[in-house]
Amino acid sequence: MIEEPVSYNKIFAIGDIHGCLDSLEALLDILPVNWGRDLVIFLGDYIDRGPSPRGVIEKIIKLKKNYPQHIITLKGNHEWLFERFLKGKDVDIFLYNGGNVTLRDYYKNGYLEIPEEHLKFLKELKLFYEVENYLFVHAGINPQKDLKNQTEEDLLWIRGSFYYANVRFSKIVVFGHTPFSEPFVKEDRIGIDTGCVYGGKLTAVMLPDKKFYQVKCRRRF
Repeated sequence: MIEEPVSYNKIFAIGDIHGCLDSLEALLDILPVNWGRDLVIFLGDYIDRGPSPRGVIEKIIKLKKNYPQHIITLKGNHEWLFERFLKGKDVDIFLYNGGNVTLRDYYKNGYLEIPEEHLKFLKELKLFYEVENYLFVHAGINPQKDLKNQTEEDLLWIRGSFYYANVRFSKIVVFGHTPFSEPFVKEDRIGIDTGCVYGGKLTAVMLPDKKFYQVKCRRRF
């Protein structure tokens, strides 16, 4: 289903942040966003590995409060793992994938204390967002299925079978999840996870211009 906000001029999509709050703030400082006029879409993976997962979520929650019609937040596989951890599922997988840093950020006086506002944020994350010419999703889509038949596993975990698929998608698919040294650009797909948390860059793309904005991560985590 196509979801259109009230109105927007440009669209900015931001790749995987993974707790790198300083990089996010530096990127937001250089983006020519007309706040309240442009649409800003976060592609997921806000938490784990980097030093400030809680700070990243707090930053984005504040943006959503200020511009509720123009901030879109998608779910990443790391948010999916965090939700499963909180239900007692896949605990080892969550910890192995950097979840220990997220837990440390939420521990207080020996207890895990996650503000209700943060739980609500996680619960309301979208699996994808569609406008007339673009589809935004964390990992990609299974090229063998219609959008309505995609599973969470497809949308949050798929890799090469999507971005190397020898097909032509009806819309430009903008995605994160798989880190590339530079943005992955084809006529019908754009990948903007450039491995910030691994010492790479945090990347945003401005559409329809296909202009990229990047900040270098200060160090590898």
